[in-house]
Amino acid sequence: MRIVPLIIIVFALLLAGCQGGKEQLKQALTPVDVQIINYHIREIEKSLEEFTRRLYLKNPKYEKDPEARQKKIQAIFHDGEMPVPEFNDKPSHEVLTAAFEPDPTYPDRVFLLGLGLKKSVLEAYNIKEDLFVTSLQIAHGRLESLYVNIGQVNWRLKVYRDQEGKLLFLTNEAGENGYINMGYEVIMTEVLTRIKDDIFLRGGSPPKFAFSMASLFMAILF
Repeated sequence: MRIVPLIIIVFALLLAGCQGGKEQLKQALTPVDVQIINYHIREIEKSLEEFTRRLYLKNPKYEKDPEARQKKIQAIFHDGEMPVPEFNDKPSHEVLTAAFEPDPTYPDRVFLLGLGLKKSVLEAYNIKEDLFVTSLQIAHGRLESLYVNIGQVNWRLKVYRDQEGKLLFLTNEAGENGYINMGYEVIMTEVLTRIKDDIFLRGGSPPKFAFSMASLFMAILF
């Protein structure tokens, strides 16, 4: 039986144009570690979008117009038009810091937090999918900084308060009937777990969390 060279098979599949053929070929030729990290990036971004949407519902005072909220979510996670372009060029740690400032320059803390989280992921992974061929392309130091920063966000959500002693963000507080929605905690745990797995793939170890009111967000890009 004659063995057809791999290059001919690849070329034939590309020319065939059958639905899903190219995508299946791409997946077959993509290393497993790259597939895992690409999947994690997609899932992390979906989780952070859902997290931001829930924060708006729980904290409507930061943006009372539901249509405006949706436009801001689109701007952050789907390349929509930014309502405040001055944050476009700011690194993630500065945007996250702004979200928790006593008197933020932009009053919508939910927008700032969502934008800071999305920027954090882009900075840490910092690889275009078409050029991503090995997990070695991702600096595990950036993933470790991302892990610490998201862990710190999770901590600040529970402890940072305004001058009246009220939490800046309502998340898992009990409602009028005493019911506590733990969805936020689940989302953050899922995100941190995926980042931790990617750090492991890169041969690193997730840092330990030790935060205080003096803790600063880490710069991911140097």
